[in-house]
Amino acid sequence: MIYVEPMVKEEKEKKGITVNKEKDFSAWYTEVIEKSEFVDYTSVSGALAFRPDAYFAWETVQRATDDIFKASGIQNVYFPTLIPEHLLSKEKEHVKGFNPEVAWVTQTGDSKLEERLAVRPTSETIMYESFSKWIKSWRDLPMRLNQWNSVLRWEFKHPTPLLRSREFLWNEGHTVFGSQEEADKERDEILGIYLKILKEYLALPGIAGRKSDSEKFAGAVATYSIEHMLPNGWSIQGPDFHSDGQNFAKAFDIKFINQKGEKEYAYQNTFAISTRELGIMMAVHGDNRGAVLPPRIARIQVVVIPIFTTENKPQVMKAASDISQTIGKHARTYLDDNDVYSPGWKFNNWELKGTPIRVEIGERDIKAGKVVLARRDTSEKHEVRIEELEKKITAMLGEINANLLSKAEKLLKESIHEVKSYEELKKTIKQKGGFVEAGWCGSAECEAKVKDETGAKITNMPFDVQSKAKNAKCVVCGEEAKYVANFARSY
Repeated sequence: MIYVEPMVKEEKEKKGITVNKEKDFSAWYTEVIEKSEFVDYTSVSGALAFRPDAYFAWETVQRATDDIFKASGIQNVYFPTLIPEHLLSKEKEHVKGFNPEVAWVTQTGDSKLEERLAVRPTSETIMYESFSKWIKSWRDLPMRLNQWNSVLRWEFKHPTPLLRSREFLWNEGHTVFGSQEEADKERDEILGIYLKILKEYLALPGIAGRKSDSEKFAGAVATYSIEHMLPNGWSIQGPDFHSDGQNFAKAFDIKFINQKGEKEYAYQNTFAISTRELGIMMAVHGDNRGAVLPPRIARIQVVVIPIFTTENKPQVMKAASDISQTIGKHARTYLDDNDVYSPGWKFNNWELKGTPIRVEIGERDIKAGKVVLARRDTSEKHEVRIEELEKKITAMLGEINANLLSKAEKLLKESIHEVKSYEELKKTIKQKGGFVEAGWCGSAECEAKVKDETGAKITNMPFDVQSKAKNAKCVVCGEEAKYVANFARSY
């Protein structure tokens, strides 16, 4: 796992990455997210400052997801950050699952509150009190609501920036239906939306499947997730979807009069994607020169760097400005006209920040009617005629995203190891890491044994391999397998 020491608060010259990703992933990751100026540490343990590049990336993911949600009929709402203790305690499984990580407000000024207020770890309880008032008839259903907010969870000793932050940003989808069948249909739609966003914007693949009962969301009937693999062989959970059945409806008295005139409890789902994806994106795509940003979430997609002397500066700057304005009609472009640093320093700086394309232009380029394009993902350089620049950059941005996704898919595929025996499972987890695919009988005892003896847990039971369970044995006890599960060490 990654353990992050508190940052020393001192001014120092910005340097490149000093740690090799393959040799010390944890230290490399810590350097990349800070030195690339993506996020910064604050005086609050486990809570980050999102710098412009990181927040732009999140805004882009948020906007794209939100647009699809709205097109599917999901509407945005907002509920309070503070939740009265009596509400948080209404659903027993839910409060038991979150109690260790809840931060409480007990006092305002010098006055003690009559009832403690929880700082939102998730919003089911505060929202469902209102749902019970808003839903009366089958005509009020389905109700499909969502909110974008921050949550606070204080359950772990060693926070990992973005991957396991105590405060993070996310969406909370909360939907209500008149039947379990209707509610179940939403699962594939929502997971499909998340997979689309991950691939098209963050260039990240994932494995969709059902969580085991021991790993499901507190209060849910079933939890489904998209799991990622990091380059160090550890898995991490991405977006998820929870089928809540009637559990919360019964706790919060969310009833409706059906078409037969009878009262019954509603059926609910919840789902989320969070800023954890930004950390996963940095970890998967970054290299030993710094961050590598997929073009669609990059605040600056193209940086133009003029190379000049004192004598030719006006001429080169004029050409660089003209080119920057031209490219700017098709891509988010920045002209780095700072004359304090050398071109070489600028090249390294923009590589560190992960900017997808760099345009280099000097006097000789101007005379030749060409510029040099440098790709961040492959380090390839191309000479391009100025009149072809717009077309070439548009195509290159698409190629970069496709290449990053292809490399990430290769990492994921090569991280899946199918095993038949318990000894093989233990050996694979220890020596290779990754996802270890094996039959599982479904018992909590076998699941717990693997976790106790290897440190690996069931990440999920992938949808696309469950047909293998028909001919499989449980990797632990040898009984008939009910499922095929992925075991992995996980954040």
